[in-house]
Amino acid sequence: MRYIALVSSPHVTDGDWSTRHSVLTMARRTAALVNALAEDRPDPGDVAKVLRAYGETGPVDLTAQEVARMRNAADRLREIFAAEHADEAAVTLNRLLREHTGPLRLTSHGGGAPWHPHVDRDDDAPWDEWFLASSCLALTVLVWDRQLPPGRICASGACRNVFITQGPGPERRYCSRRCATRERVAAHRRARSGPSPG
Repeated sequence: MRYIALVSSPHVTDGDWSTRHSVLTMARRTAALVNALAEDRPDPGDVAKVLRAYGETGPVDLTAQEVARMRNAADRLREIFAAEHADEAAVTLNRLLREHTGPLRLTSHGGGAPWHPHVDRDDDAPWDEWFLASSCLALTVLVWDRQLPPGRICASGACRNVFITQGPGPERRYCSRRCATRERVAAHRRARSGPSPG
């Protein structure tokens, strides 16, 4: 069963379904998994840690083959984060939804969870299918809601991480404060050094 309680915060109670399964939380899980799967050979234990951090309650015994298939799904999802405009994100999402998901359906996983939407083909779908389908569903809702791409790839040349841009405040360019600070410091050093003598 691919049932995930999407929360890692101790401030959210087990009964707070809407927070644990919010679209934004699901989208952030997508970004975290895309980043964890970006390595050439992601460690199954590291991927399992991300799933647990976002509330996976069942056993997470991933094989190297399952992780390799999840990595292929992550590569497809990265295209959405590379989109500059909502139109481009929508085209990519429509293609992924058409090629890799089943019809929209509601499931309660046999009564073990409140009713919620799925677009994977089965409640026991393989990890890669579940990951791609549930991620497409969350990112689709974000595009629909804000009419903007749901996320970005970090603007730092030293970083490949993706992140969700939805939220309060100005649009972000970097995945973290660390990357933003590193780029500001580098720009400051370049400005102080001036043009190189020719």
